[in-house]
Amino acid sequence: MTREGIAGPIPDVRVGLCIRCRTLTTAPVAVRWIESDGGPGTILYACPKHAAQLGAGPTPDDVIRTR
Repeated sequence: MTREGIAGPIPDVRVGLCIRCRTLTTAPVAVRWIESDGGPGTILYACPKHAAQLGAGPTPDDVIRTR
């Protein structure tokens, strides 16, 4: 093991709160997106176990803008 391997940059770890079981997960899956009038929308996450049950979407990429 080299010094660079030990003291290298810390990898980004994403943590999200599952909307079904209310536990923190290190593998969050985006399952809902709530649009906001006064700023950016909010993305809701689920753990991998509950993401399959909840289904995906809509996400910001799924929204069809009609202007």
